[in-house]
Amino acid sequence: MSKIIHVLAFPNVQVLDVTGPLQVFASANDLARQRGLSAPYCVSVIASQSSPIMTSAGLALVGEPLPAIESPCDTLIIAGGWGVYGAAEDHELVDWVRQKAFLSRRVTSVCTGAFLLAATGLLDGRRVATHWTRCEELAFKYPKLKVEANPIFIQQGDVWTSAGVTAGIDLCLALVEEDLGQARALEVARHLVVFLKRPGGQSQFSVTLSLQEGGSRFAELHAWMAEHLTLDLNIATLAMQAGMSERSFVRHYRAETGQTPARAVELIRVETARRQLSDGAASIKRIAQQCGFGCEETMRRSFLRTLAVTPQAYRERFS
Repeated sequence: MSKIIHVLAFPNVQVLDVTGPLQVFASANDLARQRGLSAPYCVSVIASQSSPIMTSAGLALVGEPLPAIESPCDTLIIAGGWGVYGAAEDHELVDWVRQKAFLSRRVTSVCTGAFLLAATGLLDGRRVATHWTRCEELAFKYPKLKVEANPIFIQQGDVWTSAGVTAGIDLCLALVEEDLGQARALEVARHLVVFLKRPGGQSQFSVTLSLQEGGSRFAELHAWMAEHLTLDLNIATLAMQAGMSERSFVRHYRAETGQTPARAVELIRVETARRQLSDGAASIKRIAQQCGFGCEETMRRSFLRTLAVTPQAYRERFS
């Protein structure tokens, strides 16, 4: 039988927190039907207020009324968005979530949906993920939670929480993997043209994105670096590629990115190696060569310095 998935929305909800999870399960259904199989999921958007539900993006959603507490539910997904604060103060809604979660196989929150789930008390004593800009606020408001800023998503038994926005897609791909297996989850990820099906424990921050927080002056250089990791990416090479003198390049690069060029090269190499360790079966020696480390020991030292874990331990945990 199809697993019943309810996505809880509310006024001023973030649209991608709703539609991202919906599309993951819809794609799993589409791919199953193409094989002549029955749809594995029956998904609906629910809300305590009558439709339409206005999202913070200005797009109205049509939702169904809250189902009866005792009605079947496999997975309850609580979306996030600016409206979550009002939802978390709605005592009737909080009580409904608490009871419904207790009778569901698993309950999840996407992004700031953790605030509503935390209001039920179900997250007390648990490790919790939410949008990185709301971690301190969540920890302050609910001190019994163990809020973590880094993970994309966290699973603790039958309770899952995710980081911000698109991390809800990562979380739901993990739910599909738990239900249908890794091959089917990867197929859904490819169908959605998701760049990488990221394990929950990986960082929610992209190195190249972080390097561009101060501006996009070196965006093309970072893309070039990622494509030429096997080269000797020394100061002279990078300055020439950027069209600057070495002294000017070093000064401007550090001022804009907050990193030395050498450290940036190391971070990009580590991030690329992480993806290869997670996704492929290539040997650590070969990955070290492909990412420009030269040898396993150099990559090992970089991993320990950057992630406090060896490449082998990283592969065992996240592959």
